[in-house]
Amino acid sequence: MDRSQYNRCVEQYADRLFRFAFSSLRNREQAEDVVQESFARVWEKVETVDFDKAKSYLFTTAHHAMIDEVRQNLHTTRIEDLAPNELKDKQHPYPDVNDILHKALGNLPEAQRNALLLRDYEGYSYQEIGDITGMSEAQVKVNIFRARTALKNKLKSIDNLIDTEP
Repeated sequence: MDRSQYNRCVEQYADRLFRFAFSSLRNREQAEDVVQESFARVWEKVETVDFDKAKSYLFTTAHHAMIDEVRQNLHTTRIEDLAPNELKDKQHPYPDVNDILHKALGNLPEAQRNALLLRDYEGYSYQEIGDITGMSEAQVKVNIFRARTALKNKLKSIDNLIDTEP
């Protein structure tokens, strides 16, 4: 891959990588770090990465960078978690369905969440998702099925969509 092809990769895939990372991590700064790290790793291997496979390489790299980010943050405490309840954002009694969906996505196991995001948000095939995540095609299908079932169960109850307590 040459410099112009690398620049085209940045133009074509940076936003998609960010959406993928942000959907999984739910933190803007961490998602930006993952995108930057992914492109830095591609740049380090620019001579060996084929332009036609750059998209897959980027998403695979981003997937591994997200895993590293999650592992690193397991041992840290966010300031928001230490803040008193009065300082936390008050939720509207009727939350947005999109917020509920993102919360439900966040509660899925990582393998299910990533497989679902790559399939439904980014449009990858089962085989491509397997290549990115290191799962077999059958494992990808199982994880997507389980993720969709969990989301459907979470969203089908009216109690999950409307907070009945004041």
